Amino acid sequence: MQPGSTSNDRATSRATTMTIALVALAALPGSATVLAQEFPSKPLRFLVPFPPGGTGDTVGRVIAQPLSKALAQQVVVENRTGANTVIATELLMRAPADGHTFNVIATSFTVNPAAYSKLPYDSAKDFAGITRLVHNPLIICTNPALPVKTVKDLVSLAQKRPDELTWGVSSALGGGRIAGELFAQTAKIRMTNVAYGGGAPATSSVLGGHTSMLIGNVLDCSPYVASGRMRPIAVTSLKRSDTVPQVPTIAESGYPGFDTTNWFGAVTRAGVPRPIVDRLNAEMLRALKLPEVIETFAKLGLTTGGMSPTEFDGFLRVETERAGKIVRALGLKAD
Repeated sequence: MQPGSTSNDRATSRATTMTIALVALAALPGSATVLAQEFPSKPLRFLVPFPPGGTGDTVGRVIAQPLSKALAQQVVVENRTGANTVIATELLMRAPADGHTFNVIATSFTVNPAAYSKLPYDSAKDFAGITRLVHNPLIICTNPALPVKTVKDLVSLAQKRPDELTWGVSSALGGGRIAGELFAQTAKIRMTNVAYGGGAPATSSVLGGHTSMLIGNVLDCSPYVASGRMRPIAVTSLKRSDTVPQVPTIAESGYPGFDTTNWFGAVTRAGVPRPIVDRLNAEMLRALKLPEVIETFAKLGLTTGGMSPTEFDGFLRVETERAGKIVRALGLKAD
């Protein structure tokens, strides 16, 4: 042992040495296939950058169960929250490139490159997509006292009262914010955004008449739509939601092609041998086809929607470009 070294130093050194060895081995002809055949060799870490009990956490835990069985190794879900998902993403970037660590990601992954002046990683280069897992439309719901029933009514009122109508979202830089800003740009209206620390307070604000409307998950509104305490205006996806099929889309309400949804996916770090990425993709896609998984997600208003690693990488590039344009145009900053 070297003078002044600690157990943490030695552990870090061993991890670094192992990573270098894995990368070198993967570069040898046929070695990536050997690694994939031996994968996984230990329990896997599924990092979730969201708090326990939320939708993102539920997505990770629902997938982890059948994944553990398929891979014959425990998939341990770890909640690592903070900094609009940056903390968990940095942990993944620093993990060994052996496929034993992967993350749940969402819209924030594609927003952060433009929202932060500096990130401890490169979103475009440091990660490898595994698959998109689920997606769900967002919904515009208003307080019944607001004199609107359709998208046309809402746009007309916003034009007459620029900046007066307020719309709540669960996060300052989440999917609801991006969807709302995209709608405002498309409809050429100005409304005032109010960000909350979650879906529950954003919903309560509309119910109490403190904000005019909510742009959030369908499940945030659907119980109150049924009781008449909220009025649904439109959903943000191209297709109507199975949860509230009576509610039209923005696209069919005068803005053809409008389509933006919430989504959750999985990524691992760059450098993981492709056969291992493909194995993770195949097992996650199998999990997404299980009737019990489909049923669980359907109850949450989520639709399964797997992609190949190549498709998901392309999806992330498009989403990052689109979110970046909105974030930069609005001057939104997370730091």
